Amino acid sequence: MNVLFSVLIALGTLTLVFYIREKIKAYSVKAVLIKSVVSVLFLAVAVCGAFSSDAAATFSVPALRMAALVIVGQIFGLLGDIWLDFKYVFPKEDKPFTYAGFTVFGVGHVLFLIGLLLRFFPKGKPLYVIVPILLGVLVSAGNLLLEKKMKLDFGKMRAVVFVYGVLLFSVVALSGSLALYNRGRAVPLDLFFIGAVLFAASDFVLSGTYFGKGKERTIDIILNYATYYPAQFLIASSLLFLS
Repeated sequence: MNVLFSVLIALGTLTLVFYIREKIKAYSVKAVLIKSVVSVLFLAVAVCGAFSSDAAATFSVPALRMAALVIVGQIFGLLGDIWLDFKYVFPKEDKPFTYAGFTVFGVGHVLFLIGLLLRFFPKGKPLYVIVPILLGVLVSAGNLLLEKKMKLDFGKMRAVVFVYGVLLFSVVALSGSLALYNRGRAVPLDLFFIGAVLFAASDFVLSGTYFGKGKERTIDIILNYATYYPAQFLIASSLLFLS
């Protein structure tokens, strides 16, 4: 199974390169189809990792609950990948696809948060959970306050951006907090945290594309997907080390 795990990651990397090349050439249904294949592959890595983990071998219920929630969260991510690209392919339907994309990714982050807490909640140490969530709220609020300085215009999506930001940054902060609490002894948390950081970095680049001007350059496309897909593959890979 570990061989299959490695093959899936290799295929994901190769397909990602093809997708970025196609996306740079044009916004097209073909590009969306290739993108969906990359997303299916990170989902396959998650499933493969979960079934190959010690958690599956020992039937660790908390770990398997986390695995299930992360996998479902990544299914929502797959839907978001497709819908957010369709906003370019069908520009007249820009708003519905944008709202749909934000919604499913937001749901995915909620599932990530619940999964992390079910498996790694630090008993007797609630501050390791409360502080990260509060930090997520503050960082998201700061993102709105810096909107003009970052030359962005969230417009009518300010509320959506705020709520999504709270969820996104909470995942980053919570996974980092739990990794700190475990002092590097929990490999799934370390991988998840790095993935969450890359996820946030990708969304930072993407916010310029969606809400800024002149930020749809080739370098922006490359940076977006060179951070987003490694993020999803790292989060998926974390399930292999659950116990």
